[in-house]
Amino acid sequence: MEAVTKYAPDALLVVVVLVGVWPLWTVVRYVRADRGTQVSMRQAVRVRWGWVRLARMAGLTVTDKTPGLFAQITASKDGPTPAPRVLTPKIKVKPDPFGVIVQARTLPQVGLEEYQKSARFLADAWRCTRVSVLPDGPGRVVIRGVRSDPLTTPTRHRPTGLPPADLTRWELGVDEYAARVCVSLANVPGVTVAGVPGAGKTSGVNKFVCDFAPSPSVQLATVDGKVSRASEGDYADLVKRMFAFCGDDLDEANALFKRLVELRKRRSATIRDVLGVKNMWHVGPSPEWPLTVLIIDEAHTFFREYKGSDPATKRLAALTAENARLVEDLVKKGRSVGILVILISQKTTGDAIPTFIRDVCPIGLSFAQKTVEAAVAALGEDIRNWPDASPVTLQDPAYVGVAVMAMQGRPGYTRIRTPYVSDADAARVAEETSHLTADPDLCLDALLHSAGGTVTPAPSLTK
Repeated sequence: MEAVTKYAPDALLVVVVLVGVWPLWTVVRYVRADRGTQVSMRQAVRVRWGWVRLARMAGLTVTDKTPGLFAQITASKDGPTPAPRVLTPKIKVKPDPFGVIVQARTLPQVGLEEYQKSARFLADAWRCTRVSVLPDGPGRVVIRGVRSDPLTTPTRHRPTGLPPADLTRWELGVDEYAARVCVSLANVPGVTVAGVPGAGKTSGVNKFVCDFAPSPSVQLATVDGKVSRASEGDYADLVKRMFAFCGDDLDEANALFKRLVELRKRRSATIRDVLGVKNMWHVGPSPEWPLTVLIIDEAHTFFREYKGSDPATKRLAALTAENARLVEDLVKKGRSVGILVILISQKTTGDAIPTFIRDVCPIGLSFAQKTVEAAVAALGEDIRNWPDASPVTLQDPAYVGVAVMAMQGRPGYTRIRTPYVSDADAARVAEETSHLTADPDLCLDALLHSAGGTVTPAPSLTK
């Protein structure tokens, strides 16, 4: 008893300090937060305080007629039967700039389906634009409520200049619930990007380049059908990080396509001896065997069909037909040896990108489109069944930078807000990482030489 009396003042002081520190820390967090997060913090308090009542009104509670352990111990034989207990799921609430994230428990007869049915009631009660409910592991769901629409809120991305931790993850942006959207690049041979001019296609690809440029295990080449020289177009700030670049000259593009097909053939012939695997993605990209990305902007420039009987037209028709054949080779056979092709065009209809190329690309993004036919060409026939997610609805200026894609594991289509990367940041990243630029052919030569293999030197690429 004396020991308890002796330490009681100290224990009381600790309790008082802890009780006082928590409100102080909450105030500091509130003051330091941005305006949107402050509103969400107040919203989170209302969600916590009103949850028990709201759960009962929304039918998210369960009546348990079995007495609890304490009631069973204290109950007398002749006394009244203990009243049934109303069980309410426990929740944890986390605010962010767009709204709140609520982690909730499930109960018998109150599972994922019941939460999803109550989503519209929760949205009204929490004053949210929309609410989604997704599974969060056994016995848990995550409820995402957004107060402001992330799709109409422009975002900026400032590249860190650090290599990505995972070269198989491409972070596209955030969806309509402000959740991060990532796609896997492992075993992906091609990506198509469509959309009307000014919708955000090139900006989205610029983010890809800026994020992956700090890694020596990624090498980039670009063919831009909008310009004649790099200094004239959207890639002027990034060309320093590219081992090859050409404009709308069909002969130059054809030469680059041939060069990359030869690289594909050499890699296919040597991958087992050098890497010990049949698929590069089993070991991942490396500086000696980098993921080689070919970006073809305004792809229709290089594949269009020329019709005419004069020699000049026949020559151009033969060039574009060969370009299609070469790019088809890269898309259909380059996956396992670490070659990725990104094709960008206003419309990805068959006359712009041949279907034997387009339909092999597993990832397709579409920014704003004017016609349903263009949306179908970019995303597939199923987009007709999801009119609310169609890129035709993205023609408002507020949706510049918003794309639509089919996400693996999600029903329907996902709308994504891609962030804007400024020209200054792109130029900074390209300048800081220009020393990492290397010709994949020369990397393969060096790797074969170190492995003691027979080297067939390849001609160098010029920008």
